[in-house]
Amino acid sequence: MLANDPDMESIMIDGTVVRANAGVPQSHLDEPQEQALGRSKGRFTTHHVMVDALCNPLDFILTGAADITQAYILIEGLKATYASMDKAYDADKLIEQLRKQGIIPVIPPKANRKEPREYDKHVYKERHLIECFIDKIKQFRRVFSRFEKRAKN
Repeated sequence: MLANDPDMESIMIDGTVVRANAGVPQSHLDEPQEQALGRSKGRFTTHHVMVDALCNPLDFILTGAADITQAYILIEGLKATYASMDKAYDADKLIEQLRKQGIIPVIPPKANRKEPREYDKHVYKERHLIECFIDKIKQFRRVFSRFEKRAKN
């Protein structure tokens, strides 16, 4: 965890696509796992971020994978009251894992869901905090354009 004294009343998870400099010749590239590069909706790499109720960063993952695949890793072993995420995270398996951990999922159902679920719309309104956090970190050049090829940087 990155925050020293996190407010675990609520956690929020979201992903954001960032550009990565792909101009290095193929022979000079490290292993793909070390680079955390991949295609996500036609772009090159994704930051998956988790913040607490006060918008303090708790954890992040840098991959080229879809948002929901990384949510399982981010929430593993966490204790919180609520977990707010957008519709991209609406999956029965993730919701079941959250409930097993004693976390109330605050995820709006996708429009094509056969049996729409209820969610706390009041708590969901606070999810804008993670969007603000992502906007704030994207103001830093090294974050929004990933000049370093290796994920550990």
